Amino acid sequence: MSVSVFDTTLQKTHDWLKDLMKQLGWDNEEKAYLALKGTLHALRDRLPVEMSAKLSAQLPMLVRGFYYEGWKPAITPVKVKTSQEFLDFVAAHFNNTALAQDDVEGIVRSVFQVIANHVSASEINCIKQTLPLPIAELLPSSEYCEQHELERRKGKHAIRSQSS
Repeated sequence: MSVSVFDTTLQKTHDWLKDLMKQLGWDNEEKAYLALKGTLHALRDRLPVEMSAKLSAQLPMLVRGFYYEGWKPAITPVKVKTSQEFLDFVAAHFNNTALAQDDVEGIVRSVFQVIANHVSASEINCIKQTLPLPIAELLPSSEYCEQHELERRKGKHAIRSQSS
């Protein structure tokens, strides 16, 4: 027996990981998971509680689960202001895995692109407005987010039209 909501979240999570692996040129799903989780934890800890909760509402259920894993909202947002401080903060969230020795900025930019590929452009813009400019500049441009959202909507509309 299968519960469709679990199948759906598992498929969506795999889609996010495949998207990230493609962005980074990786073929290791475990490594992609650790990169996604570490970057999401750092972003979550940098955002105000309300903004963090709004972002989580657009994550697949399984991703939302590991997004909240170990969260301590009473100590957020962490006062990280520069892009280098944020990259160091992300590296610390990689928990001493080999990822911390990789191109952390490339990983962060790729994770942020994957988030932008699956979350509404308005949510990405709210996140960018909340973060200090040097950190916000690590996220994809507003134009990219809006264009990708239009493409996502067209794709969903096409699928609905085919099933009708």
